[in-house]
Amino acid sequence: MSRYKSLETMINDSDHYKKLKEKRGLKDVVQYPVVPLHNPNLAQRLMIATEPHIWSTGDHFYKLAHQYYGDSRYWWVIAWYNGYPTEGDIKKGANIDIPLDLVDALTILGM
Repeated sequence: MSRYKSLETMINDSDHYKKLKEKRGLKDVVQYPVVPLHNPNLAQRLMIATEPHIWSTGDHFYKLAHQYYGDSRYWWVIAWYNGYPTEGDIKKGANIDIPLDLVDALTILGM
């Protein structure tokens, strides 16, 4: 059974996909809705306990997520909380904050 079977879908009828639909012979573009997230503001950041981390050679979001949350699939929480879309955007020596409570972090991020 597909893990997506229970998720609602939407038909995207934007003109943006017109050429794609013609090229692929599609009637519709079916998409899964995206959960809107937001970057935490200062007040929200002050409400959550974090651990400072200095980015060094060999660091990866998924490794930090495994270390702090026991699940590497939550790498994106650390990335999003710090406003870095990818590891390539972080310079060696940069300071990042790791939210210690995953549930609190997900709540602040709008999940």
